[in-house]
Amino acid sequence: MTLFDQTELFALGKQGKMRFELPDAEVVLIDGFFNKSASDYYYQTLLAQTPWREYQMPMYDKVVTAPRMIAWFEDAVDPKNPVAPELTLDLKSIRNRVEAQTQLRFNAVLLNLYRNGKDGVSWHSDKTDKSGIDPVIASVTFGETRLFRLRHKTRKDIPVIEIPLHHGSFLLMAGTTNSFWEHQVPKTARDIFPRINLTFRQVIRR
Repeated sequence: MTLFDQTELFALGKQGKMRFELPDAEVVLIDGFFNKSASDYYYQTLLAQTPWREYQMPMYDKVVTAPRMIAWFEDAVDPKNPVAPELTLDLKSIRNRVEAQTQLRFNAVLLNLYRNGKDGVSWHSDKTDKSGIDPVIASVTFGETRLFRLRHKTRKDIPVIEIPLHHGSFLLMAGTTNSFWEHQVPKTARDIFPRINLTFRQVIRR
């Protein structure tokens, strides 16, 4: 089965915009942010051409290999001494669309590859050392639909929010979302195709 055939199996969203009414958070979802043709192209290209790598992360009293693969790109500050690979033309094209929607500027992007249902990410808030206390996270998904879950850190009366992120969808987390909420992408026993997620960020230069 070719990559193009695989993308025919990916669920698409309802092509609508939804602003979630959540305390201490600003969360906006746009399904169909990229149409199917563009989503298929970016999925195939990023899957094949991104320099994916595994990485180690601390878990309790040991260090383990994270259940996903990543890649990190930044705008070049000093071409003679780059801190990370510069965004490719495709990544810049995706970013242009994101910036036009948000009216914000982003200078870095983290890509996550969830290879199958065994890959996921546990409950966490994003680190603030590079992006400040309340970073704006602009997230784009290509590939398999995966659940994105949010839970409030202190308000146990608020149920867990579940958001299916479809092929070509866009999710914005802003305001104090990162301070008051945690998020996860749970693993699944279903036999599923890969998912690529891009989170555009505003890295603080020091």
